[in-house]
Amino acid sequence: MRLPSLTVLLAAACLLAACEDNSKSPYLEFAGGGFIFNYRYSEAYYGFVVRPKKPLPEGAVLEAQFEMPEGAPDFIVTAKAAPGQLQYMFKTDPLHGIVEGHGYKAVIRLLDGTTGTEIASYEKTFHADFDQASLPDKPLVVGPAYQQAP
Repeated sequence: MRLPSLTVLLAAACLLAACEDNSKSPYLEFAGGGFIFNYRYSEAYYGFVVRPKKPLPEGAVLEAQFEMPEGAPDFIVTAKAAPGQLQYMFKTDPLHGIVEGHGYKAVIRLLDGTTGTEIASYEKTFHADFDQASLPDKPLVVGPAYQQAP
């Protein structure tokens, strides 16, 4: 007779443990990112992937801000938050003037979709392993199948 009541008590304790207060936990976490040097197309860019750690507010907007080389204005990309989406990927357009070892800051901001008010902000610095000079001056190939350049 004690076994069923002990089982119910244990199940209730497990349910209460699962109801932890996650209001202080971050909304997003960086899951990866860095610089991509595509020598075949003679292009370089950088980007990152973020994953939600808890449900994002309905109608929220994610804004990624990338520090650009050579003092160019920051590059900004936005995406609407979608319920149940597992990750969001952001990347820059092709870059010029990347310096090896220099830190480039990327910021992801979670904004209220109607007012534009910042809900949360997270940042990470990415370092390039190669210098822009390591890329060829012109693409080595053309087209999606890597055909030789004329």
